[in-house]
Parts: sequence; C-alpha cells; structure tokens
Amino acid sequence: MKGDPKKILFLTPHFYPEPISTGKFNTELALALQKQEHEISVLCYHPLYPEWQIQPSEEQLEGIRIKRMGRSVKFPNNQFLRRLVLEVSFALNTTLHIRKIAKRVDYVLPIFPPSLAFFLIKSFLPRKTKTVGIIHDLQQIYSQQKTGLMHKIVSSIINTVERKCYKSCNRLIFLSCEMKDKASELYRLREEKTLVQYPFITLNEKFEIGTIKVLDPNKINITYSGALGEKQNPVQLYEFFNYASDKLENVEFHIFSKGNIFSQLKEMNTNAKIKFHELVPKNDLGALYKQSEVQIVPQKEGTSMGSLPSKLPNLLISGVKTLLITDPGSELYHFYKNNGLSEVATSWDYSVLLKALEKIIKLEIDVNSQKAVANEFFTIDKMIDKILE
Repeated sequence: MKGDPKKILFLTPHFYPEPISTGKFNTELALALQKQEHEISVLCYHPLYPEWQIQPSEEQLEGIRIKRMGRSVKFPNNQFLRRLVLEVSFALNTTLHIRKIAKRVDYVLPIFPPSLAFFLIKSFLPRKTKTVGIIHDLQQIYSQQKTGLMHKIVSSIINTVERKCYKSCNRLIFLSCEMKDKASELYRLREEKTLVQYPFITLNEKFEIGTIKVLDPNKINITYSGALGEKQNPVQLYEFFNYASDKLENVEFHIFSKGNIFSQLKEMNTNAKIKFHELVPKNDLGALYKQSEVQIVPQKEGTSMGSLPSKLPNLLISGVKTLLITDPGSELYHFYKNNGLSEVATSWDYSVLLKALEKIIKLEIDVNSQKAVANEFFTIDKMIDKILE
C-alpha cells in the first residue's frame, strides 16, 4: 500500500451481489482497495442487472460500508427508457444522500456510465476531494448509432453531460486506448489527466475445476457466457449459432446469461443444438471455461471504441480458446494479433464466422503464452496504482 489509508467512495448503481459485468468489476476493485487497508464506502442501488429488476438485498461485505438506494425504482422493457430511468433515478437518489458523506472522503470514484449523478453532485464535493472517473462505456458511441429526432436530442444531452463530468474529474481511467482517444477527441480532454488500464483478472488462476453437467463431454461445446445486451449483438450471435449448428458435426452451442434479451431468445429458440442456461456461480467459472472448446467474445459492429469486454482477462487466464468478433483494425484486433491470441473475425458475415470457428476448433494454442499475456496486461494492482497515484 502506498501512503496513508484513504477514505474512498464508489459512486455507481452496480455493486455486490450483482454477478456480472460492471457490478462484478466494482466489487472486486473495492475489495482489493479494502485489502490494502483503505476505508471503502459505496453509494449504489440494490442489485438490478442483468434482469433490470430491483432485487432488494441486505447483503454486506466485511469492512465495506454499502448504502443501497432505489428499492422502489421500476424499469420499463424498452432499452432506451430503461437507461433513461437509471440515469435520472440514480442521479436524484445520489443527490439526496451525498451531503451526508461528501465531507468524509478523500477520493470519489464515479464509475461511468451512468454520468448524470456525478454531474449533479460534483459541486457538493470539497475542493480537497480527488475525483477519479473510471469509464466502462462511452455512451456517446452507442447513442450516435441511433436514428430519429428523439435519439439525436438524447445524443446531444449525453455529449454535454459526459463532457462536463469528464472535464471536472482530476483523473480519468479508460479501459481501452480506443475509448481514451475517442473521448479526448469528442470532449477535448487534457492528455495529462487521461490514463488507460485494461480491466483486471477476477478469476483465481488456481481455481478448482468441477463439472458443468449441462455441457456434454462427448460434444464440442461452443459457449457464450456473460451479459447479453446491445453491445454483444445478441440477435446476430444467436442467428450465427443457428446457422453454424447446421454446418458443423458433433457441436453444441450454449448461452449462459440472464435478463430480458436472454429470455426472449430462449423462448423463440427451436434448435435443439442451441441451449440456454442460467449464469454459473463464480466458483464454477473455471469449470465452464475448461469444458468449453471455444468461448465467443462478440462486439456489435461499430462499437469497439465504446467499450472493452471486462470478462476477457478471465477467459485468457483460464486457457480457453476464444473467438473474438470485433471491428476491422480495432484495438482488440491488434492486441490479439500482436500477442498471438486465438482467432479474430472482423465481420458478422456468417460464412466468415463459420470459417473462423472451424479454424479455432482445430487450433492448438499455447496456453502458457496466453496466460502470460493475461498476467502482463490485466492486473488489478496497476489499476489501483493509477487510481491513487
């Protein structure tokens, strides 16, 4: 630990016991900081993701003060409206509580998105408080892909809020260089306040291997596991699985997820070779990866600069083969190529993806090299150093 213990406030709707995505990332980061004897508090919602339904929880983590809000918030089915409700409701709830704790913290870590909450409360923070924003997604990238007058208005609002939030932070940590460069271009950010740190490994490399009974050991199991939202291109992912299942022998496709989109795809599925499962517990992730022949890492076209998959470090450290679907020339494309990682596809053309999948199924990878890459680039210690430097 560097220097004296600090009082650190996480500002995010997503936290323990949310099982995946940003909630998992925030929880692991808070635990690592607490382990270094920093005093951690969290202003968050009750768990809501990926179901987009508030699940009241009184669960706590030893040594971390968790203030949960939003018990009565209801989220609509429409994806755009859900995001809007989250932004506005979290901002209002945070504004009501921030005065009680703002004077007692040394660092505030707003996790973006959402952004509106920090936009409203930043004036309540003492001058001595350092603010370090951690950016998981650039909302402006996704909003620009929408059409229509309403989406143009929303895109303009997002641009204004994100720009003011980013500019008012002492430091910004982006989870990819593409995100940093695009945000700097959009919002004219000062170079000295922007940093890059890839997401970190949350899976213990010495994990115990059990058995995932729904995976047939006599089949070639192609799996996707994790959040299933717009940026994962879920409909086309399913349609590719449907296409490939008719072309490949002795192969089964599996989707481990939760939430509205997952439920809709599961309900419409009539293909016996495509199977839908609930998320596995963290302790079973090692077994899931071990029994998977290939894990798919999908990104929707035109979104690679908007986010970087936070589960990627765990996949690499586990030694499983990964098929990355990303934009041509993206940061992850070059990262895979420069480090000799598995296979990359830069098109959602199903015939192209099929060839890539056939290639990687037959491919023998250097597992030790893949793990070394994970340990070099995806460490939580580097993230903590950049927060506290």
